Amino acid sequence: MATPGTKPKIITPSKRTALLGAMFLMATSAIGPGFITQTTVFTVQLGAAFAFAILVSILVDIAVQLNVWRVVGVSGLRAQELGNKVLPGAGWFLAILVFAGGMVFNIGNIAGTGLGINAMLGLDPKIGGLLSAAVAILIFLSKRAGMALDRVVVLLGAIMILLMLYVAIVAAPPVGEALKNTVLPDKIDFLIITTLIGGTVGGYITYAGAHRMLDSGATGVAHVKDITRISVLGVIVTGIMRVLLFLAIFGVVAGGVTLTSSNMAAEAFGAAAGEIGMRMFGVVLWAASLTSVVGASFTSVSFITKSTTSERKRNLLTVAFIVVCSIAYGLIGQAPQKLLIFAGAFNGLILPVGFALLLWVAWRRRDLLHGYVYPKWLLIVGAATWLLTLFLGWQSLSGLARLWTS
Repeated sequence: MATPGTKPKIITPSKRTALLGAMFLMATSAIGPGFITQTTVFTVQLGAAFAFAILVSILVDIAVQLNVWRVVGVSGLRAQELGNKVLPGAGWFLAILVFAGGMVFNIGNIAGTGLGINAMLGLDPKIGGLLSAAVAILIFLSKRAGMALDRVVVLLGAIMILLMLYVAIVAAPPVGEALKNTVLPDKIDFLIITTLIGGTVGGYITYAGAHRMLDSGATGVAHVKDITRISVLGVIVTGIMRVLLFLAIFGVVAGGVTLTSSNMAAEAFGAAAGEIGMRMFGVVLWAASLTSVVGASFTSVSFITKSTTSERKRNLLTVAFIVVCSIAYGLIGQAPQKLLIFAGAFNGLILPVGFALLLWVAWRRRDLLHGYVYPKWLLIVGAATWLLTLFLGWQSLSGLARLWTS
């Protein structure tokens, strides 16, 4: 008798679009306002040596996402559902962490869209943020919200990559020096590496693409190859964006420009491409922030609903989530620093807690994987990566310690 889910399945055009959307949702969720700020600051600090940090973070990200996507995809269950089957209540604990962190960071994402529109058009940031939130709401109110979501994140992801490519070329960075430092860095900063990892696979970002993949129907043992390919490509898309942004900033810094403003990324874009560079920065920041609003909202709500919840109900709950975040943004303008520290600590906890539950499913609960024999090499890689996530979690808890003493 055949193992459930092993019968070969045909990937239809609509399912292929949904998988592509899942890939870009994961990638663009990682590429938010914080991503742009971190990459800029770290490039100024490390110069060419930042290339090594990017390489290491990409390899760790791949190890995490390979395991997360495979367990979620083969089982056909969301992370919190798997968690509750491993340890009753553990899944809901994970859901609370994701939802709370996602809501706080979403206020920051909406603020990022406002700043992006301000750089593009000169519009008041608060008005721009609320208009952008309205765009995100319209996506989920669409009659074919799933398809709209997929197409929007793919389109905005492509726009960001093309604009970053243009600025990186204009900035004319010393690529040879960057390539050398990718494998033979002049300096290694492990704190920066762990910060990059937390920013690309921390919090809700870990599950954004995997949960969207479940909606596409591309689940089960028969889709293992598709799941593997899409998860790796998603990390690579994020990596490409970071590399291009790094090269653009590095080109400006290597050219002798000293970035001193409070918005070094915008300053670098302006130095590389003049007035048009500033406008491009606005587009990139807006696109990065809007896709993060969409990703945070979709994923946060996916953790407080079940697989059996109708798509219409999920979309309405997502709209309500964005409305609440928009009201908070309208009242305070930005997430308070202390709330962001709390959310950062939540994100640091989410990765080791959620990853441990999924690895346990891979190691001991073949019944949840329809009898699928999980590759031992992937388990070993996952276990080694989990130890690193414990360190990340400890680092995030130090943020709470600083909060209590401030």
